[in-house]
Parts: sequence; C-alpha cells; structure tokens
Amino acid sequence: MKIDVLTIFPEFFREVFNFGIVRRARSANIVEITVYDIRSFTTDKHRMTDDRPFGGGDGMVMKCEPIFNAVEKIVGTTERENYPQGTRVVLLSPQGRVFKQVVARKFAEDAKHIVLICGRYEGVDERVNEVLVTDEISIGDYVLSGGEAAAIVLTDAITRLLPNALGSETSAENDSFTNNLLDCPHYTRPPEFRGMRVPEILLNGNHAEIERWRAEKALEKTKKVRKDLLEGVEK
Repeated sequence: MKIDVLTIFPEFFREVFNFGIVRRARSANIVEITVYDIRSFTTDKHRMTDDRPFGGGDGMVMKCEPIFNAVEKIVGTTERENYPQGTRVVLLSPQGRVFKQVVARKFAEDAKHIVLICGRYEGVDERVNEVLVTDEISIGDYVLSGGEAAAIVLTDAITRLLPNALGSETSAENDSFTNNLLDCPHYTRPPEFRGMRVPEILLNGNHAEIERWRAEKALEKTKKVRKDLLEGVEK
C-alpha cells in the first residue's frame, strides 16, 4: 500500500513513522509512506496556502489551488471518477464520519493508494471536498489544531491491518472493536506482584477454558466501559 500525506507542517512527521509496527511494515515494503509539503504546490511568490474566508468570519481557510495541484501530481488526475482503482483521497476534518476499526479494515482491504489531506485553520476550501475527496474522516467528536495527528492515527490503524504487518496473523482478529467488544485483560510474568496474582485459569494450560474466560471478560469489560458497542448485538 502507498500512503501520501499532504500537510503544511511536514516536520510534524519527521520521526513518527520510524517506530514499531509502521517502521517494520515500511522496511518490509508492506507500506510506502511519503509526506508532501503543500507549500511546494503553490504558484505565488509568497507560497500562500490559506486566505480569508469569503463572507467574513474568524480565521483563515486553506486554499484549494495547491491541494488540487498536489493531488494532480500524486494521483495523476483531479477527476475523481478517473482515479486509479484502489485510490482514496481522504480529507481529515471534524465534519467527517467517525473513524472506527471497521473503517480502518475497509481501507486496509480495499485501498492501494491513500492520500491524506491534513486540514488546518477554519477548514479547507469546500471545492476540495466537492471534487477531489472520496472520504471525509474525523477521529472523534472534538477539534484539533490540524489533521496531522489524525493522519498519524489513520496510518497506524490501517498499516497494522495490512497482510504480514503484524507478527501474528491472528493478532488483529483479537483487537478491541473487531467484534463489537473490547479486548480482554492481559497478564505476563511475574505470576505474583506485590500480592496481586494472575488469574489461575491463565496458568492451568487448558486453552478451551482460557478462551471462554477471555470471552467472558471481554463482554464484562465492554458492558462496564462501552455498553454502546453492544447496542443491536444482544437483541
């Protein structure tokens, strides 16, 4: 998979993709990540990427011209219907649909090339959304200073679901949210620490009992912390 990030702060990403699973996936050529400075696609001498909003109001709006130029250079066209198969151009903004595990998995399974546009200020000129964008995504019902942090979240969540990105083929299947449940509790050595013991069932070697315990604890945790995930599941 190829992931391209469009931002006015490329230095934000200088080291963040050089750790853990994402780094290993890059080294194994499972994913290719490139960060582009939107300013390099401007055409004026001041390299302006934002301007005052028409109609007045607070703040600045990101200009459409450099973003169109960037997508045309990277994807090869600004005509959404002519994007190469498997291409997704994603605008990261608070107005988008909420990013969830099922969305990450859909991207990992269907997309070959993802372009992430990091919004800033009061937002991005709506013509970008109307013409270029295939998906508008939010990572939650709150407002960030820009889409850079969201780009990191999407890149990490999608990359770890790519084939061979994780050390175990079943690791992602047991993640929280995969089956509308949070993950079960986990323990490791030592078996006793400051008077706190690991549940005996995890030490008895009976894998069938362990799996039942894990399923029960996952359901228990979900009911306690995120009962909303179970709506429609228990009916």
